[in-house]
Amino acid sequence: MMRKGDKTRPDTGTVWLVGAGPGDPGLLTIKGRDCIATADVVFYDALVHNDLLAYARSECERKFVGKKAGAHAFTQARINAMLAERARAGKKVCRLKGGDPFVFGRGGEEALYLRRRGIPVIIVPGVSAVIAVPAYAGIPVTHRGCADSLRVVTGHEMLAADGRGYWREASSERGTLVVLMGLNNLAEITARLIKHGMPGERPAALISNGTLPGQHVVAAPLGVIAQCARQARMETPATLIIGETVRLQNALAWFQASASATPAKAAEEYCG
Repeated sequence: MMRKGDKTRPDTGTVWLVGAGPGDPGLLTIKGRDCIATADVVFYDALVHNDLLAYARSECERKFVGKKAGAHAFTQARINAMLAERARAGKKVCRLKGGDPFVFGRGGEEALYLRRRGIPVIIVPGVSAVIAVPAYAGIPVTHRGCADSLRVVTGHEMLAADGRGYWREASSERGTLVVLMGLNNLAEITARLIKHGMPGERPAALISNGTLPGQHVVAAPLGVIAQCARQARMETPATLIIGETVRLQNALAWFQASASATPAKAAEEYCG
């Protein structure tokens, strides 16, 4: 509900919440590109490719508001306030977020904050890392007769979950389980999944810098994927894929054939 005094003024600007995609700048949508090109100010996150800022006009204000583990340029509350300040000044504001703004991107929080203050908000979906990163590694997240469901979680969410019920439910997933932002706690996450019933031999893959030239893929059974990742010195951002469709990776890998991509390495090179 709009609060008293928060009615939209005629000169109030609009905020576009734009998904920038998972990394590869070519995955930005046409509508997303047009929003950047029209904006008076662009607030962009840490995972947004720098090439996308080239679409902005020369006079456009560019403001980095990225957040990484242990290093936040601004608090979420301050980001919300800055978006509102620029819009109330009549600016066309592009809030550029990695992946899709509504998939673990806090886009919903920002949209609600603005709408409650009478500021128009337009949502521009983006290509999510949930499907694009596995695809660039040759791993479909669903496959007929192999995986007919998809569960998406974050590593932070998993470790914050209380009770055995959550872990039993996640461990019983028969389709594909995608874990975002789980590299720093990978050993604990995989250990808990196995403890609550997920087979240690379940196929798994960890993909770092997905969709980018530095993409690195390590595939191994769930029980040893953390060891493989450590020995391979995998870096963030990284996406963990668990499920039978990982077995298709060798047959469907395509991106690493590019001269600019890092070839995928078999798990035996690290854990043999």
